[in-house]
Amino acid sequence: MSHPLPLDGLTAIVTGAGRGLGRAEALELARLGAAVVVNDYGQPGRDGSGEASAAPAEEVAAEIRAAGGRAVAHLGDVSDHEQARVLVELAVTTYGKLDILVNNAGILRDRMIFSMTEDEWDSVIRVHLKGHFNTTHFAASHWRARSKEAGGPVYGRIVNTSSEAFLAGSAGQPNYAAAKGGIVGLTTSTAQALARYGVTANAICPRARTRMTEDVFAGFQEPADGSLDALAPEHVSPLVGYLASPAAEKVNGQLFVVHGGMVAIVERPRVAVKFDSAKETFTFVELDGLITPYYEDRPPNETFAAVEVLGLKRD
Repeated sequence: MSHPLPLDGLTAIVTGAGRGLGRAEALELARLGAAVVVNDYGQPGRDGSGEASAAPAEEVAAEIRAAGGRAVAHLGDVSDHEQARVLVELAVTTYGKLDILVNNAGILRDRMIFSMTEDEWDSVIRVHLKGHFNTTHFAASHWRARSKEAGGPVYGRIVNTSSEAFLAGSAGQPNYAAAKGGIVGLTTSTAQALARYGVTANAICPRARTRMTEDVFAGFQEPADGSLDALAPEHVSPLVGYLASPAAEKVNGQLFVVHGGMVAIVERPRVAVKFDSAKETFTFVELDGLITPYYEDRPPNETFAAVEVLGLKRD
């Protein structure tokens, strides 16, 4: 006796799904039974340059259909509010409702903070952070309306894409790190706001070898024996499938790091040490006497070391 697939009867949107992580996520959701709206703006440059093309989204949608699944393609820029509305509307009109939203679309325009232009800052914030907001806004409106009509909770899942760049800092990516930090804040706020309607919102920090990260992971070895690359997007997509499923009903407002067969749940920031003033308020001298020694006794750089945790070797 065959068991139903965990996402049978559900409809998903995956943004930036024409390549890389988004493609792997769209294929995984379809494999688990969801009908998928494959969104991608299709520009060839990872910095958002070049002519938009429907081909990447169409190819992934065709791949899903060839495997027996259901999928439609959407050519659209999620950083445009109206195009995001049309995307959500396409899912609802094509499949009757929207159940799952996976926000993945993004671009890179790397530069040190002292060299970055206003446009390089604005464009990355717009595509990543505003793009996440736009689709979430229209999906949330859809679920809220359905919940009011049903008189109770409905099914809704949001999986957002953050990055360890916001956790550890990334010297040449102040725009990207800021956008990814903002996405975590958006996720936790959304999780609280939509919980009453039956909707969960979680974020992932994935590590994967894609067009977006080709420079970052250029020096890391790929397996020579033909085994699955530790940085393959296929290591990330199962977590997205899980978070989109009924099994993750109680997982809400969480942040996950995922790569190479590893999933870590990140705690919210905790107080490392607390100082109290001797009198009503602090003086400069008192703060100097408390805080300066604390940092003098600590390592000079305690930022997250991705290379060490990955356990990868450079060529």
